[in-house]
Amino acid sequence: MSTLGESELILNPDGSIYHLNLLPEDICSTIITVGDPSRVPMVTKYFDKVHIEKGRREFFTQTGSYQGKSITVISTGIGTDNIDIVLNELDALVNVDFKTRKVKEDKTQLDFIRIGTSGAIQSDIPVDSFLMSKSAIGFEGLLHFYESGQARNADLEEQLNTFLRWSDQNITAYAVDSNEQLQEKFNSNRIRFGITATNSGFYGPQGRTLRLTPKVPDFNSKLAAFTYKNQPITNLEMETAGIYGLAKLHGHRAISLNAILANRATGEFSENAFKTVDNLIQYTLDKIVSQKEA
Repeated sequence: MSTLGESELILNPDGSIYHLNLLPEDICSTIITVGDPSRVPMVTKYFDKVHIEKGRREFFTQTGSYQGKSITVISTGIGTDNIDIVLNELDALVNVDFKTRKVKEDKTQLDFIRIGTSGAIQSDIPVDSFLMSKSAIGFEGLLHFYESGQARNADLEEQLNTFLRWSDQNITAYAVDSNEQLQEKFNSNRIRFGITATNSGFYGPQGRTLRLTPKVPDFNSKLAAFTYKNQPITNLEMETAGIYGLAKLHGHRAISLNAILANRATGEFSENAFKTVDNLIQYTLDKIVSQKEA
């Protein structure tokens, strides 16, 4: 088994992983990811206690317990470029021996639960509702940098790319499914399923216009017209496909739960965004500790 070089596995002087500033003992196997660092204490205010609190840059982590269940909450910042850092370094914390710099033979499986905000592109999805990403399609290209065929939904990819015909625009989507056990764990009549599009930006890559003209002017309407096994593309955000892809490649499980704060088809934006996110946080925490097996 090869030894990871110092430029590959980068450690800080205290032995913590480079970007996240965490030691292996600082995290547990259930990990909630949020984008905004200020959302971490929005989650952990419901904890029984918090015993780890560390941060660097946009990566802020708290580990504690909720109703006796150990949970780590970490902010990722925005975009799959940050997801690449967070998912790889969290995996290294549990599956690489930092002393020998070798990958462990016995692997630890992590559960990633994303609590995020999102905009719907279907007019019948209400603002302030909850949506679970059954599958995610990535337009930002992250998984194209990895040997990732085994993690991807090739049929969904082929049908989507054939339908869109955006290869001339240098846009080729990849697709990854969520973990079925976690789908069951977090499902209820309060949440709907969807296919989530993960974009490389917030403005042009999501069809928004301020002073610049998007290259694909019908981006959202074209996506909204596609269906796969009777499931439409429902919403846009910037992390889920990367989380699903890297989690699956590492042998972990992942689910993305979205608070729908905007509806791009109707032009609406939530008047109760903070409350909607808080409600999704409470929903997620209660599902984590529920007796339903995952």
